[in-house]
Amino acid sequence: MKKILIITLFFGLTTACVNDLDVVPVDPNIETTATLYDDPAVYKQLLAKLYAGMALTGQQGPSGNPDIAGIDEGFSSYLRMYWYHQELTTEEAVIGWNDQTIKDFHHHTWGAGDLFVQALYSRIFYQITFANEFIRETSDGKLSERGISGAGKADVGLYRSEARFLRALSYWHALDLFGKVPFVTDADPIGAFLPEQSTRSELFAYIESELLDMESTMAAPGTNEYARADQAAAWMLLAKLYLNAEVYTGQAKYTECITYLNKVIGGGYSLHSNYQGLFLADNHTSPEVIFPVAFDGANTQTWGGNTFIIHAAVGGNMSPDDFGIDGGWGGTRTTSAFVNKFSDPSGNTDSRAMFFSDGQALEINDIGLFTDGYAITKFKNITSTGTPGAHATFPDTDFPMFRLADAYLMYAEAVVRGGSGGSVADATGYINALRERAYGNTSGNITETDLSLDFILDERARELYWENHRRTDLIRFGKFSQSDYVWPWKGKVKEGISTDSKLDLFPIPSSDLGANPKLTQNPGY
Repeated sequence: MKKILIITLFFGLTTACVNDLDVVPVDPNIETTATLYDDPAVYKQLLAKLYAGMALTGQQGPSGNPDIAGIDEGFSSYLRMYWYHQELTTEEAVIGWNDQTIKDFHHHTWGAGDLFVQALYSRIFYQITFANEFIRETSDGKLSERGISGAGKADVGLYRSEARFLRALSYWHALDLFGKVPFVTDADPIGAFLPEQSTRSELFAYIESELLDMESTMAAPGTNEYARADQAAAWMLLAKLYLNAEVYTGQAKYTECITYLNKVIGGGYSLHSNYQGLFLADNHTSPEVIFPVAFDGANTQTWGGNTFIIHAAVGGNMSPDDFGIDGGWGGTRTTSAFVNKFSDPSGNTDSRAMFFSDGQALEINDIGLFTDGYAITKFKNITSTGTPGAHATFPDTDFPMFRLADAYLMYAEAVVRGGSGGSVADATGYINALRERAYGNTSGNITETDLSLDFILDERARELYWENHRRTDLIRFGKFSQSDYVWPWKGKVKEGISTDSKLDLFPIPSSDLGANPKLTQNPGY
């Protein structure tokens, strides 16, 4: 990628809202907006940078010229930080390292000064501000001024819609994780000012309106270049917004959720024939993946993303060669609460049970000890034919952010919760399609009377673990914090205890509160 940087915000961990919209290149030798957009070819390169913001960490790989400052660059990865917040805070994952406050996630003891919370908050708003600048510079008026017309203008129009989708995706993450946040769009002026803080309901309404407005301007499902968003990605994000609407706004929107899931399910996707194949180095060929975060060992090198997810899960008696990597980092495992969701954790019955138990204790007496807790073998840098990825350090394996199986499970939940436009019969059929793939036959099939919310929550864990859904799921089901549903070391107690309901939202970082008096902290922090 051409080394260019035109972002309107260098949102480092020590930089807050007061300077969010200053147009200042990080490097004086890097091009600015005065000349950058005169070249029609640069629009796609900038769009690529926006997509890369989900996977990479800076202007070169794997490190050395970071996008955000104040934290080790590998930790600053959007996907890695999102994984920390969505997985380490639940029964699906623990990590044995002592980096800063990392164990506070599983212990449910984080606070407003947490470095990792600040890192994800900063990454989200870095991404939003880059999208704002791209959208601002691709208006019809701007393109006309530059003499861009015809097919070139049509191409840029599609890029602009994708940028709006990526901005909506990051604002959804902000809505889900932080609730009420500073709100800035391309309509705001460039220059130093203090952004207003949106309410959760206001941000929900904005994301909804953006997605509804843009969906018709995006590429039809399956017609865009691989790893670029299309209409199905927008429909999936809308469905996720609606599925969680009761949490975000107090108003249920399960019927709307089903409406958009029907579009996704009718979008031409199909289940991957083999569950493990979804998480291998050639998963870019999967007919199930709706929207991935793409990685390439030769060309997209990072210490975050799937480099972290695959390497950190390998340790103890595990062979790195079996995962197509040059060594394990001995960090992440899972708890007995998750393992016990499978009646047979060997994987011989349900192939989704991908645990490594040789030398691993089921129960965790010491989170810092890798051999306490079963290891997870889900993601690998190996292709479906057994060939290692192109690079032994940096995997080729893509991360499936949205996939059809999730749409099936969401549909079933929305139906059980009373949404109209779907049927229990169809919901049961979708669940059984997943279980037939997992079991290899119909022995795991359920009936319509088995389709309960408790079953669906557990089935989501079995199907989607380590894919960044669990925290959001547990909150929606009322089982994340102040609940009788506990797991090992929740609340920093071996047996697990109920924790404070304030933890259903992460705090606005103290650094941002200090810089912008218009912001208020989430309750309890």
